[in-house]
Amino acid sequence: MECEFIYKNLLETIPKEKILINEPMSKHTSFKIGGNADVFIEPSEIEEIVEILNYAKKENIRINIIGNGTNLLVKDGGIRGITIKPNFKKITKEILQDEIVYNCGSGISLSLIANEALKDGATGLEFAYGIPGSLGGAVYMNAGAYGGEMKDVVFETTFLDETGNVHTIKNEEHQFEYRSSVFQKKNTIIIKSKLKLKKGKKTEIEAKMNENMQSRKEKQPLEFPNAGSVFKRGENFIAAKLIDECGLKGAKIGGAEVSQKHAGFIINRGNATANDVINLISKIKNVVKEKTGFEIKEEILIIGESK
Repeated sequence: MECEFIYKNLLETIPKEKILINEPMSKHTSFKIGGNADVFIEPSEIEEIVEILNYAKKENIRINIIGNGTNLLVKDGGIRGITIKPNFKKITKEILQDEIVYNCGSGISLSLIANEALKDGATGLEFAYGIPGSLGGAVYMNAGAYGGEMKDVVFETTFLDETGNVHTIKNEEHQFEYRSSVFQKKNTIIIKSKLKLKKGKKTEIEAKMNENMQSRKEKQPLEFPNAGSVFKRGENFIAAKLIDECGLKGAKIGGAEVSQKHAGFIINRGNATANDVINLISKIKNVVKEKTGFEIKEEILIIGESK
């Protein structure tokens, strides 16, 4: 179906400024890579998403959901159908005796919430400081670092199912596992989450956040476009360590390169294509399998079509 036709029809219910056609996904991913999305929408109201879902179902148009694009690789051929980037950015809080509960829209930066917690002297989210993703993406993949994970702080999440019905689930219903949640097993759109943090000492919280950020700067290639850790840890191995031991630091295909600073990262040297990254991932997996016997699996999400 023509992008212009979809655009014209959606204008009946979605404000013009929220809809883009043939939008380069390189603008919406931390890799700075990716072909065009046919139709790209940033809705900020539940009703808008329901309208989009109803229209897409009626016209048999594929729906794709993304967050801040920090754990995402979009293929060079782009994304067909409608791509939705939820833009829910409201944050409210409830201060209790020993806890503070943050009710946060899924589009809010995780680091922004961590900073808000610091101002309030709330502890538990220090691990998230410096993680560039959105709250929705972090919940979706149970993001974690420095000994903390989203499962430790998420109290409940509200989401839309594929028919536009609203649901709210509690922590245990998220089925959180390592880099996984129930949202990866069904077609849903995360609207907001409540995070429950304990009251702590500001000086200790700030010190831990600064320590984590300093570690990121020293160990991660923040100066280059990347999508974070490319591979998951295994039950009995650390993927980055295996990649390093296989002598793959600095390995290149086109503009994609295994970081010299951290073997678990692939960086865009400035002109990398998605195909470069995909081929480099394949090479890394094959070499690691051949030399160590371990099969490593991607942590990043790869979507779209090849060129």
